[in-house]
Amino acid sequence: MSEAQAQSMTADQVQQASSLYREDFEAVRSQVAKAVVGQREVIEQTLVCLFVGGHALLEGVPGIGKTLLVRSISEAVDLSFGRVQFTPDLMPADITGTTVIDESEDEQGRMRRSFRFQPGPVFSQILLADEINRATPKTQSALLEAMQERSVTVGGTTHALPAPFFVLATQNPVEQEGTYPLPEAQLDRFFFKLSVGYGTREELNEIVIRTTGAQNAVIEKVLDTDRLLEHQKLVRLVPVADHVRDYAIRCVLATHPKGMLSDGQFATPMVDRFVSLGASPRAAQALMLAGKCMALLDGRASVAIEDIQKVALPALRHRVLLNFEATAEQVDTDQIVQNIIETLPRDAG
Repeated sequence: MSEAQAQSMTADQVQQASSLYREDFEAVRSQVAKAVVGQREVIEQTLVCLFVGGHALLEGVPGIGKTLLVRSISEAVDLSFGRVQFTPDLMPADITGTTVIDESEDEQGRMRRSFRFQPGPVFSQILLADEINRATPKTQSALLEAMQERSVTVGGTTHALPAPFFVLATQNPVEQEGTYPLPEAQLDRFFFKLSVGYGTREELNEIVIRTTGAQNAVIEKVLDTDRLLEHQKLVRLVPVADHVRDYAIRCVLATHPKGMLSDGQFATPMVDRFVSLGASPRAAQALMLAGKCMALLDGRASVAIEDIQKVALPALRHRVLLNFEATAEQVDTDQIVQNIIETLPRDAG
């Protein structure tokens, strides 16, 4: 769907496309729910990343279903799937691929050598980067170009990745032994960072029943590549009023403390005290696209401020760098973002 085609769509066609968007979103969510118990908000936010063309970082302690969630999504959509288990000895070439030498005999019996690129697991439409923070920063950086440019450069040659390209990374909390915290440049390339917590008593009971019984959940493929790409284009066509866009921009600017890089015009006292570095322009882009997705899922024709507020936590929590005082006072980024949402005026004034 080109922009010209979109602009020529009638109101009925727009309504039909929006309805199909919601139907496919709910279809994928219901298939994932066959395997993943609870975690409704995490599932929804992960699918938001998929439907807008972003990447998701899932953080939580081992054994709470992060990898199961990613695998279930890959089974519900008809996209190629690749998995990389990150370990300290993993090398960048194990992810991106490498150039190999092929030897063959010509008609005269002479050996001929040629170079051939052997693609790595990154050349898939859904890439599971499992326990990404267990690899060294050198290996983590192998995903920087792939996540931003949707391409990989090996041996001076740039290779395009398939579309859509979706990275779902999992990580254990950085306090655990044997992990390497992701650098800010890597974190900023993730559309959302999602915190996966423990389930309730009832949910744990259901998990035990499902995983210790004789039957396994059968997940059906309900979405293909072409339709997903159409949905990703549709999201970008959702209109945003000036005052809503300005609210999203002020949300991002409110994470910038007063200092050399910012005048701190919109920063709260909590931000000035505990934040070292605020969110980048990618945060505003994430708020806009996620807000558009929320509007579509709610059956509305435009984005509301409530949509921005709903996605602010996953869009901003990994893009705010705290100082030492925040660590000493046990203040986390969720508290900072929540403070901004509660105090930022809806009207610029």
